[in-house]
Amino acid sequence: MGRTFALALLLVTTAATAAPPSIAIILDDMGYERSRGEAALALPAGVTYSFLPHAPHTRELASLAQRQGREIMLHLPMQAMSGRAIDAGGLHMDMLETQFLDTLQQDLAAVPGAVGVNNHMGSLLTRHPGAMAWLMHGLAEHGGLYYVDSRTHRATVAEQQARNQGLPASRRDVFLDHDVTPEAITAQFRRLLRKARRKGSAIAIGHPYPETVAVLARELSRLEQAGVVLRPVSAVIEQQRRQSTWQASSSPSQTVAKNSKSLP
Repeated sequence: MGRTFALALLLVTTAATAAPPSIAIILDDMGYERSRGEAALALPAGVTYSFLPHAPHTRELASLAQRQGREIMLHLPMQAMSGRAIDAGGLHMDMLETQFLDTLQQDLAAVPGAVGVNNHMGSLLTRHPGAMAWLMHGLAEHGGLYYVDSRTHRATVAEQQARNQGLPASRRDVFLDHDVTPEAITAQFRRLLRKARRKGSAIAIGHPYPETVAVLARELSRLEQAGVVLRPVSAVIEQQRRQSTWQASSSPSQTVAKNSKSLP
């Protein structure tokens, strides 16, 4: 029994640690400016692009991203605590459920090829369990899209509500460009790599600013030397799911508990 468990634990641990650490990068607010969007789409394959549903250049840029084989998300506007005006297609607290879900479906239809969603703003709405339950139910009805919690407030319940609905889900680990200086963006990118090495994977959110695109073009060209892999968000979420499964299956306490139930 002891040898069998030790061998199983070794196999699980080896499988879990065999893959190199990976990062996913989401560029938000796509669709506002055509030239910036086109420059962002020239970044290496593996970057994921999140489009505002009714920005002036969303449809053409999302179609271009599709033709390039890029992973596309809906950057879903949600009500913020600050009272800042919500972008077109935004979800807010005053909506009835039918209006909420109709707006969500219109937003998804406005972004061709979207396979996932993350929130734009949303520091108020993402704290509301009922609204987030509506959202995740709507995403599940649409075909089980994944959800990434942008974590615009520490009290967000969005990721947990997504998991409650059985959706693939994760969260943002690093914001790349709160400070848009190249030095600050570079520092945040290095922070992303450290998190990925520590956890196995990490997700960053940035924007198609010229400074961000320039830093990413430089740093992503060095990624292989850093021993880290860039993956689309969907692949990182799947990696995280497998890692979580491996960790659960290799827990000695769980194994002992299961075995103890069969003892006379």
